[in-house]
Amino acid sequence: MEFDALVKKRKSVREFIRKKASWKLVLEAIDSANQGPFAGNFNPLRFLIVEDKETIDFISKECDQDWISQVGIIVLVLSDDAQLEDIYGERGRVYSRQQAGAAIQTMLLKITDIGLAACWVGSYNDETIKQRLKIPEHVQIEVILPIGYENTKIKSDKKEKKELDTSLYWEKWDQKKRPALFDEGKIDYNPL
Repeated sequence: MEFDALVKKRKSVREFIRKKASWKLVLEAIDSANQGPFAGNFNPLRFLIVEDKETIDFISKECDQDWISQVGIIVLVLSDDAQLEDIYGERGRVYSRQQAGAAIQTMLLKITDIGLAACWVGSYNDETIKQRLKIPEHVQIEVILPIGYENTKIKSDKKEKKELDTSLYWEKWDQKKRPALFDEGKIDYNPL
């Protein structure tokens, strides 16, 4: 799929059909996430795949989002910041969050590209999920990704994204227009 079309097609899906996504396709998406940029070329990310229905239902409750129980596979994106913090100090934690976000977006784009659907879930009970899945205390849950096939019979409300000019500033925070290359009346055509 052409890149711009792929970016526009990607959306957060919360209505799925009961057909389970192939774990092989999910591995393709995870592998795409692993190809991203990482500080010092150290990848602190780990991926925990959950297919057990009882565990999926538990995660759905811990996220307080019933629709998650519709899927047959969930991926938790995790990070272990220890090595990045050893190398970069406090900044290592920032790098880890940045890298996780980039990897998750890459994964979401690949999920869309291969015909699957997902939703970035960032609200959950860390402690109970970590305990149930035996995730070490020092490892961060970056996101929970329920993955499946969109139920296209239910109309989804994909909201239009805001216009680019509402997010742009030039040179300074309060400058919404790009400065002119030459100020009128001050044009110096003599480069010497």
